[in-house]
Amino acid sequence: MRKQLVGGVLAGVLLLGACGDPGSDDGSDAARPPAPSSDTSAGPDSQTNRQHAEREPDGEKGPGGRTRAREDGGDRRPGGDAPGRGGRAASPRVLYLGDSLAMENQDVLGDLLRDQLAARYTSAPYSGTTLCDYLENTGEDSLVPDKDKAATLVRKTRPDFVVLQFWGNAWGYTPCMKGVTHDQAPATYYARYAADARRLTAQIEDAARDVGAPRPTVVWVSQGPDAITPDRVRRVNDIYRRQVAGTRDLVSDAGRAVSPAGDRYRWERVLPCTAYERAHPAYCTESGGRTALHRDDDFLHFCLAPTTPKSRPCPVRSPGIRRIGQAVTDTVARATAR
Repeated sequence: MRKQLVGGVLAGVLLLGACGDPGSDDGSDAARPPAPSSDTSAGPDSQTNRQHAEREPDGEKGPGGRTRAREDGGDRRPGGDAPGRGGRAASPRVLYLGDSLAMENQDVLGDLLRDQLAARYTSAPYSGTTLCDYLENTGEDSLVPDKDKAATLVRKTRPDFVVLQFWGNAWGYTPCMKGVTHDQAPATYYARYAADARRLTAQIEDAARDVGAPRPTVVWVSQGPDAITPDRVRRVNDIYRRQVAGTRDLVSDAGRAVSPAGDRYRWERVLPCTAYERAHPAYCTESGGRTALHRDDDFLHFCLAPTTPKSRPCPVRSPGIRRIGQAVTDTVARATAR
């Protein structure tokens, strides 16, 4: 069993490092996750940057027969720009950046934010990346083009929230890490990761100031268990918590939603169904009231479609992705209501 687990994880790591992402290139009608509400219109200014993924024309049915949200859909909430409590917009602008986990999550998260919060949503994830890829003016090789650097997109979209989801590139695939890996130099890896978190936050803050916009709240998405090195993910999540300490930035503990109850960092492929999943039986994929979070051959990603070299959002209903997306949406909702 251990040999099978290690082999599966290594295969997943190779796919992640090669910018592999869940996708379907065969045109099959894989079921797309349904939105939690019957309202399918998008909030204003909604847009998604999808690397190498074709988008259906407005109003065309996506996988599973659900109408895809329009790029420029109308505001569904009267007075959509009216401030809520604390002066924050009632329909928050959300910018979502990250690696292949964000790539596979982006459609589901966008649907949840629009349906539950009437959010204006922009996403620009790139597979295989880490924090340094989104930094501006580093003079380093990067997997993220200049037009999609975090600060550039903050100046362009003026978000209320910048949601950052990174598994924590640990094996040196990303050029800007300059060969720093967790297994060869863990202390250097953690120090570099923490420094990049500080730099990225500062660039986001400066970019908002450049255009006279309020400073966005940075939301760091905690990661779920790592099947091989659970302490690495624990320490990466600790870096996120230290980064927000003493600020109004937030950690969304989405990783807990894909962890066993009572054992936050133990990896499991299958977990008991949640109340939502029991109420929507298609999300309970296994017998005995349980659901699969990962495929048998991919211990990193949460999409239940095969990982392919063509990066794109997950095309099939995947309970782990919805759990993560709902946790992030709940974090933004609580912050918006303050």
